[in-house]
Amino acid sequence: MADPVSKTSAVERVNLTVDGRAVSVPKGWNLIQAARKAGFHVPHYCYHEKLSVGGNCRMCLVEVGLPRMGPDRKPVLKADGTPEIGWLPRPQIGCATQAGEGMSVRLNSQLVKECRRSVLEFLLINHPLDCPICDQAGECKLQEYAFQYGGGESRFVEEKERKPKKVELGPRVTLDDERCILCTRCVRFCREIARDDVLGIFNRGSHSYISCYPGRKLENNYSLNTVDLCPVGALTSTDFRFKMRVWFLKETSSLCASCARGCNITVGSREGVVHRFKPRCNDAVNSHWMCDEGRLNYKWINDERRLKKPLIRASGSAKWDEALAAARDALVRNRGRVAILASGQCSCEELFLLKKLAETYGAVVKLAPAHEGPGDNLLVETDKTPNMNGVRLMGFEAGREVGAKLSDAMAKGEVAALVAVRECAVAAGVDAGALKKMDAILAIDVLPSPTVEMASVVLPGAAHVEKTGTFINFQRRLQRFHPAFAPPGEARTDLWILGQLPGGDSKPLDYEKVFNRMCGETPAFQALPWEPLTEKGVEVEW
Repeated sequence: MADPVSKTSAVERVNLTVDGRAVSVPKGWNLIQAARKAGFHVPHYCYHEKLSVGGNCRMCLVEVGLPRMGPDRKPVLKADGTPEIGWLPRPQIGCATQAGEGMSVRLNSQLVKECRRSVLEFLLINHPLDCPICDQAGECKLQEYAFQYGGGESRFVEEKERKPKKVELGPRVTLDDERCILCTRCVRFCREIARDDVLGIFNRGSHSYISCYPGRKLENNYSLNTVDLCPVGALTSTDFRFKMRVWFLKETSSLCASCARGCNITVGSREGVVHRFKPRCNDAVNSHWMCDEGRLNYKWINDERRLKKPLIRASGSAKWDEALAAARDALVRNRGRVAILASGQCSCEELFLLKKLAETYGAVVKLAPAHEGPGDNLLVETDKTPNMNGVRLMGFEAGREVGAKLSDAMAKGEVAALVAVRECAVAAGVDAGALKKMDAILAIDVLPSPTVEMASVVLPGAAHVEKTGTFINFQRRLQRFHPAFAPPGEARTDLWILGQLPGGDSKPLDYEKVFNRMCGETPAFQALPWEPLTEKGVEVEW
């Protein structure tokens, strides 16, 4: 999803002055964008760079001036040689005013300040002043702007207009209507981005309210983006509503692992518990959005069934050195008859170490099951793994038939030991009875599964929000994710576990060294040293 603004970077440019600072911007940019380019912030509610211009909140009012023209149609110059500016008698809204050649803009004149105070006073006439109990407190633009630009008092003494609370617009979005400032961001998003024209404004004046059209519900797979867009506490996520104060949350840059899109996200967590995923802007991947399915796919990370201790099936729970020793003994004992079942949930670095593990113990089968489901024409991909490109790049055979191929190798006696990493061999199509006849099954996973239940050695791993790594999305864009917190209990990162299986020194692997080693030995990554891999990711070719 390319940024429509960035496409104008090669076209004609205009030069203007914003609060005395000269700036050059592409022709077609509005004054909010021009001010941002000059290093200034213009407060706004209804404007969003990915939506059409609403122009209804009036918070972005600025003063605009144009060069005075003489009879010769040339700018009239002052004594110092600069153009004489004629200021328009009324302020203009920055979102709907395009930057023009020679234009001058005032962002902090007395007139602009009075306009902002008046707009905020108007918005707060019927808005409840109950910030301490509002679910949006801490990330509310009305709250922030009231402190930055408001007058601190109101002349309104009449009773406030009362509107409905806790209105279920759909299965995932709840509306507190008395907080709505009618910015229409949600209306325009549903119509223009989600292509589900379900929301509208009803009634007039102070009685106006947002609602779904009769017989409709806000239930598309992108409905929770309206919560992100809402600048106040009107639209709330039913899942997150009144669960956690936002100022208690630790925010970590990560990736959504629900499909091959690899949407950039921010993980909101506290004390080892994930409370929400929110989209993080990356115009090359997901713009400002993410689907509801991916956004809510975090609860398994907090599951009480998480694997937290290493296990040797024959003797019960074990210490890490004992479990690793048992795993290595099994691999040595079955050298040349090892199968590896990898996963598209593994990072590129983990797959690289799995590849090395396969070389060390002579693995005869290296497979990774495909996981597919419905997609759409916006963000959801049919490949339901975040790193199947990484799987293929590291030499693993991926597809729907991996269960049959593994079963065939087992039936021929070619495989006696299985290393399953974040995958269940039974779910992949391997008969459970045949698996029980294996000499050894080593499972590296985060949750119980039929394969984990019959594994001879269980090594508890980490979810992607608990470790560092990279995924390659369907566009072949290599992107990095970061740990929000450590794995629970005695669980360890998969990178550490895989580094120990060939025989390690029990010290955590240096992720940067593994990454650079992977880049040095993988042709597609050889031009990718550590530093250039920014938060936006880089495209790779092979």
